[in-house]
Amino acid sequence: MPPPGTVPEQVLELSRNVRHVVVVDASHSRVYVFEHQPTGLQPIRSFYASIGRAGFDKQEEGDLRTPLGVYHITSRLDDKQLEELYGIGALPLNYPNVHDRRLGRTGSGIWLHGVPRESYARSPYATEGCVALANEDMAYLMRLLEPRRTPVVIADEVKWVKPDTLSVDKREFRDLLSKWAEARSQGNQALLQTMYSTALETGDEPLERAGKIQAPARLAVPQRLQIDLEDVSIFRWTRGAEVTVVNYSEVPAGETRWTSKRQYWTKENGRWLLFFDGKVG
Repeated sequence: MPPPGTVPEQVLELSRNVRHVVVVDASHSRVYVFEHQPTGLQPIRSFYASIGRAGFDKQEEGDLRTPLGVYHITSRLDDKQLEELYGIGALPLNYPNVHDRRLGRTGSGIWLHGVPRESYARSPYATEGCVALANEDMAYLMRLLEPRRTPVVIADEVKWVKPDTLSVDKREFRDLLSKWAEARSQGNQALLQTMYSTALETGDEPLERAGKIQAPARLAVPQRLQIDLEDVSIFRWTRGAEVTVVNYSEVPAGETRWTSKRQYWTKENGRWLLFFDGKVG
């Protein structure tokens, strides 16, 4: 298990409606499950896992590598929907995510899944890019994890840190989100244009997974909308590029309806800029 009192460095903030976080340490063939408790993020289970035959850091379809990044479980597949190769169940991930597509990464069908029933586990490098666990362990995850809300961090080697070391980065990003939400609520187009990347992309997550992401829309900032941001979760990724993923509920002022959305921010010339803001399908 991780050192006592530590968390993965990628998790800056978790919304109260996110119950669990899955962390995959690819180089050590380990999967860790954290639970969001009143005292903070706490590790509750650790499993052995198998990853891609060619290792990790997936770049293209068919390279037999497991991707690295911050992902989310999109659905749940039971054994009646699967071939025997995938065991008792699977939890698909949203690879390639917006950041992957921005970098030209291709491929699809990256899952957490089980193994054939005649075997207990597979060798450390044995899948086509997925993360495979013993069926007993997979059954536990199938019961525990909630699709659409559960983040899955896949790192080459997880860096464990004390939660208080993340407070500065968390505060910085919270301030940035507040500034963005205020500018949007006021319809301050001049300020909004300084916060968006010129490679801004718009669209919904299901379109991304289908490979139909819309063409970049230069400075196509949203119109005025008085909103509140609820259920905010913030994740960061620093391998190769600095990227922050924000999940939130957009609540128009005075209304009770909400829309689940996801943002991707990147650091360009020392400044955080938004390059995707879309619905979570």
